[in-house]
Amino acid sequence: MSEAGQAVSTHAALARPGTPPRPGDPCVMVIFGASGDLTKRRLLPALYALAHDGLLPDRFAVVGFARREKSDEAFRDEMQAAVQQFSRYRPLKPEVWDRLAGGLHYVAASFEEPAGYERLRELLGELERKNGAGRNRMYYLATPPSAYAPIVARLGAAGLVHEVWDGPQGGVPAPEGHGWNRIIIEKPFGHDLATAQALNADIHRVFREPQVYRIDHYLGKETVQNILTFRFGNSIFEPLWNRRYVDHVQLLVGEELGIEGRGGYYDSAGAMRDIVQNHMLQLLSLTAMEPPATFEADAVRDEKVKVLRAIRPIPASRAGDVTIRAQYVSGMLRGKKIPAYADEPGVGEETATETYAALRLEIDNWRWAGVPFYLRTGKALPKRVTEVTIHYRRPPLLLFQHAGHADHEERDVIEPNRLTLRIQPDEGISLRVGLKPPGPRISLVPARLGFAYRDTFGVEPSEAYERLLLDSLLGDSTLFIRRDEVETAWALVTPVLEAWAAASRNGLAYYPAGSWGPKEADRFIQSDGREWVNP
Repeated sequence: MSEAGQAVSTHAALARPGTPPRPGDPCVMVIFGASGDLTKRRLLPALYALAHDGLLPDRFAVVGFARREKSDEAFRDEMQAAVQQFSRYRPLKPEVWDRLAGGLHYVAASFEEPAGYERLRELLGELERKNGAGRNRMYYLATPPSAYAPIVARLGAAGLVHEVWDGPQGGVPAPEGHGWNRIIIEKPFGHDLATAQALNADIHRVFREPQVYRIDHYLGKETVQNILTFRFGNSIFEPLWNRRYVDHVQLLVGEELGIEGRGGYYDSAGAMRDIVQNHMLQLLSLTAMEPPATFEADAVRDEKVKVLRAIRPIPASRAGDVTIRAQYVSGMLRGKKIPAYADEPGVGEETATETYAALRLEIDNWRWAGVPFYLRTGKALPKRVTEVTIHYRRPPLLLFQHAGHADHEERDVIEPNRLTLRIQPDEGISLRVGLKPPGPRISLVPARLGFAYRDTFGVEPSEAYERLLLDSLLGDSTLFIRRDEVETAWALVTPVLEAWAAASRNGLAYYPAGSWGPKEADRFIQSDGREWVNP
């Protein structure tokens, strides 16, 4: 089996062991915003990797839809250059690229232009007649969020979402004249709870919920999926995954870069909207969820939603007690001077946008009552890293403090066990345990047991977008976010955002670029008798 072929659907791999991945149904994929960076850096390289591993349908076409005028040939040349630069399979294999490029087409139009959708409808009909694509259509919104609702409305008005057949899945063909319609929507999905609910309402006027695939690329990462298999596929860990044995849990998403010219976008978003509301709450729900009845999509997502609903609400009046927000100022990072966030192009003169956020969350259910979950994310930190760390309780009796010593003034500090799930980079899992060092002294020193994907499997994990695009073509929504998930997450963070907006710069802390955050965040966790774990 090829490297990417190992990345089968989570529930399919567990429900039907040994079942190899298969290409999806013949279809046409329409990418709105096809001239943007997401298409060049992620989507086309991912499609090429799937084609390389034989995981794309034989009858598969891609239609790029964007404002810039260009011919089909120019679009193919542009995408070839992008795949050559960003694909993990280099150099390109001509026979693989030629097969994929033969199905690349382009429609030049603005997202609001009805005539553009008429040209798209004609092209789709031609491709479906020519290729026998079964009227299966995948729409991908690789656009600014402001374009989501107008594009969906235009698709509906132009008759581009035809009569729907939803299954059964698993390779069973649609009845004659029918086909499936799916739409993939990138984050951010809304700006707060009200806008997320309004966007869902707009989408559901044209698409039904089973057709909607809200994408969070973190969920396509191998180590994120391994949270499920690690917990539920190994009997030694799940019995220890609860309040009896766990002291607290830390989730860290550190970004080494600043905003890198994205000041206009980031100043209206901030760390809470950009990272916490989606990536971090998804990681938390996978870490804390109960075992699902089956590994079917809705069973897994039901358990994730239960966790989100069990998180203790944060009223605006308590936001200052359980959250810290901060903004980076000028500092040194890897020998390079980083300007302050407030001095970045596109950032407002009196900006109060947070580039760092820390939260303490409580999950009010039987498994996790009394176990705090500490979330921390920031830009311009010392390194790029995403990890989940389970901190176990200290041993109840420290037997080794004085064993073999007459000098009772010398005392060891017994470190608690820690289980770390590293999402990126250097994907892997490690467990810190206490071991006796060589010599006559009986004491404990921390040692690590673990594995890295690169060393254990001999390959780099496949890119997240490869896995997610394959799942969407197969109709597997396990790793995509359901409507109630996104709205429940927004319901949790919106009161905090409102409290921060009302306070403006009051209560906003600062930290130098290249540090692990503000001193206020250190005092925040130290007040609970705990410390941040910095990798």
